[in-house]
Amino acid sequence: MTSLAWIRNNRRTQIVLGFTIGICFGFLLQKSGVTDYGVIENQLLLVDFTVLKMMLSAVIIGMIVFQILKQWGFANLHAAHGTLGSNVIGGLIFGAGFALLGYCPGTVAGAVGTGALDALFGGMVGMLIGVGIFAGFYPSLKDGILSQGPFPVVTVPEFLRLNPWITIFILEVCMVGFLLLLEYAGL
Repeated sequence: MTSLAWIRNNRRTQIVLGFTIGICFGFLLQKSGVTDYGVIENQLLLVDFTVLKMMLSAVIIGMIVFQILKQWGFANLHAAHGTLGSNVIGGLIFGAGFALLGYCPGTVAGAVGTGALDALFGGMVGMLIGVGIFAGFYPSLKDGILSQGPFPVVTVPEFLRLNPWITIFILEVCMVGFLLLLEYAGL
């Protein structure tokens, strides 16, 4: 049995690995400052780009690590079907919650971990209520607005018709260049 099969077939290992990665992610969110309401508010006001810098840094690292794991057989890519309707509705719900509370799901969990009561009651409780409301409306929405404007299941390399490593290189150069531009501009 390969190590990959052992990990996939061992539920306890999956839980411990997920829990450990989650703690590391929360630690990095907190250390970067993005669990602070003021930092998120300033990102939304376009005066402090800490959140954008942190997320772009995570994407830069994640793209390379995921592709390596995929090539070694430790990860699989499962591109999901999408529709314009579900993306617009999801974006509106996410954006409204983010704008009203100043947290996204990841940063709200990190902020709760630091003891932020606004994140606990407004964020976690608010997300649970929102999920319940959406679940109640989902049966009437799934064949309606959420299914409008389907688009093909295609990854960025497939869309560009490029080797994944070439696509990653191009995107990495663009993102690193953008981060350097933000630093040069003092943002």
